[in-house]
Amino acid sequence: MRLLGVKPGLDVADIGAGSGYYTVRLARRVGPQGHVFAEDIVPDYLDRLSRRLAGEGLGGSVTLLRGEPHDPRLPPGSLDLALLVHMYHEVVQPYGLLWNLRPALRPGARVAVIDARKETARHGTPPDLLRCELAAVGYRQTAFYDLQEDTYLALFVLAKPADRPASPDAIRPCSPDHS
Repeated sequence: MRLLGVKPGLDVADIGAGSGYYTVRLARRVGPQGHVFAEDIVPDYLDRLSRRLAGEGLGGSVTLLRGEPHDPRLPPGSLDLALLVHMYHEVVQPYGLLWNLRPALRPGARVAVIDARKETARHGTPPDLLRCELAAVGYRQTAFYDLQEDTYLALFVLAKPADRPASPDAIRPCSPDHS
């Protein structure tokens, strides 16, 4: 949370919220001045998370959203930070997800990815692949931190408009060697 600069008043999305481990921590950190969007594509996860938030008294500061594999369905201009923790490697349609995330980002908003430094088939995302896929959709890496063991945090912002693809059809997928 410290590396991400999560503080009172921020509006944050926990994409792939699952059980809400980060949702709860984010809600407490942003406080009543901020807001958390907890997004997942699995209805059962959202149902359980709803009950958890109500039990912890955090229901008013969190909006639950059911996304789609290619679209987190976040409101336009709603985010200062999008957080994807140990889930990017599970995304079936990364280019669609990243493209559809763009409208939700306010100017200067950041996208943070925490994942394992492993091949995708081993439940991780090689950092070069992550950089390549985000760059293909118009994001620029601003920071990279090695965390514990084989885990990392990568931060991105939207690139200048001239460096972004004009449409989803203009996205050039990354090659197997991640370039």
